[in-house]
Amino acid sequence: MTRREFTRKSTMLGAGLAASNFLVFAGKRAVRYADLNLTIPLPIQIVIDDVGWWSGKDGNKRQEPYRTGIGRNHVPADYQAIVDLGKKLGVRPQAATILCEWDRKNILREVPTITWMREKWDNSKWVGPWLDEAADIIRSNQSHYELTMHGVGHEYWADENMTRAEWADRSGTMRPLDQVETHLDYFEKLLHQNQLGSFPTAFVPTAFLHGFGLTGTHPISMAEVVKKRGIEYINTPFSTMYNAEGAQFGVFGIDSGVITIDRGEDLLDWNDIGERPSGVLTGPTCGLHWPNLLHEDPLRNTEIVDAWVNLLKPYNDKPETILAGNSSLFRNQLIHHVCTKVQIQENKFEIDFRETHTLKDQLSDTRLTLKIASDSALTFHSEDVTLSNVKTHQGRNDYLYTLEVDNSKGLDSAWVKFESS
Repeated sequence: MTRREFTRKSTMLGAGLAASNFLVFAGKRAVRYADLNLTIPLPIQIVIDDVGWWSGKDGNKRQEPYRTGIGRNHVPADYQAIVDLGKKLGVRPQAATILCEWDRKNILREVPTITWMREKWDNSKWVGPWLDEAADIIRSNQSHYELTMHGVGHEYWADENMTRAEWADRSGTMRPLDQVETHLDYFEKLLHQNQLGSFPTAFVPTAFLHGFGLTGTHPISMAEVVKKRGIEYINTPFSTMYNAEGAQFGVFGIDSGVITIDRGEDLLDWNDIGERPSGVLTGPTCGLHWPNLLHEDPLRNTEIVDAWVNLLKPYNDKPETILAGNSSLFRNQLIHHVCTKVQIQENKFEIDFRETHTLKDQLSDTRLTLKIASDSALTFHSEDVTLSNVKTHQGRNDYLYTLEVDNSKGLDSAWVKFESS
C-alpha cells in the first residue's frame, strides 16, 4: 500500500468521528441574542510536515524514507517560504522537522535503526553552505518559524528493512523504549550541531503513527517520554491514532499531561507541489506537507505562498474562526473554544470558566478571544475581566468585533456589558 493510499484509507476509517467532532465544536460555543451573535472562535494553526530534507526523492521503494516525494532537491528558499507565509499572515507556522540530512559529522552511524545506511551512514553529499544559509533563516525569524520535532530519519530500520515509522509501528505501538530515547538524543544532538536552538515544545509523529496513552506492553506512553524532553503539545490526525477514543475532549485529549490535538485531514496530498490550494478547513489545524507550500521552481515559491495567504486570511474575518498567532495562543484558545461557555442576557453576557479551570495546567496565560457580530456599533466594559485589543471589521450593515479577554483574577464566572456607541 502506498503512503497516499495508507493515509487516505486511514482517514476514511476515522472520518465519521473526526468530522462530527469538528462540526460540533466549530459551532458549539456560539450564542445569539436579538441582533448580536457571540462566539469563542475556533483557532487555526498552520503545521507543515517533512521540513528538513535536502533530497526530495521518495525512497520507499529502495528501503529509504519517503522524504517529500518531489522532483527536485530542497534549497534555502524553501525555508524562507515558511517564514514568508508566517509574516504575511502574522502567525508562527510550525515546521515539523526531519534532521538526518543535517548531520555534518556522520554521528548517525552510531544508531543503525535511524537510517537506511545503518553503520555505513554517510551524509557528506548534503553538507554544504546551504546548511548555514537555512539555519540562519530559521534563527533570524523566530517570530514566524517554529521548529517542531518530527523525527531524525522518519522511518525505522530493523536489520536492512525500512518499516513505518520512526516512533511507532502501523498499529500505533511505540518502538522499543531504549530506541525511542536514543532517537530523541540524536535529534537533540543534531539541533546543537547546527545551532538550531533548544529542544522543541511540539511534536508531530512521523507518518501520523502514534498511540494515545499506553501501547503494547510499554509501562509509559510516548507522550510521557517526550514530555520529559519539554514537549507540551502533540499534533496528529485522530483517524490514524491508536486509542483515539481515549481523547477526553473530542478534538483534543490530555495524555500524561501533554495536550494532543486532532489534525484532521489536509487540503492537499503529501507530495503535491506547485498547486494552489482550495477547499474549506474543517478543524483547528491547517495541515500541509512541505511541497504543498512550494513551486517546482524555487524562485516562484512566492506564488504558492500567496495562494495560501489568500485562502487563509479570510478565516480571521469570520465570526467562528481565528488564525492563531503561535502555538501557545492556539492551545489556549482551543481549550476555551471547547470548554468555556457563554450566554447573553439583555445588554450583557456571561463567560463561564469553570470547566476550563479543570485544565488550567494546560493554559500558558489567562487570555482568550471572543468575536461579537452585531448589526450596530457597540462598546464593551467589564468590572470582572480586562478587555483589550478590540478590533472592528465593518461591513455594509454589520460589525464584527474581536475582543481579547483577560481573566487575570481567575474568576469562575465573569460578566461583560455592551451598549450602542
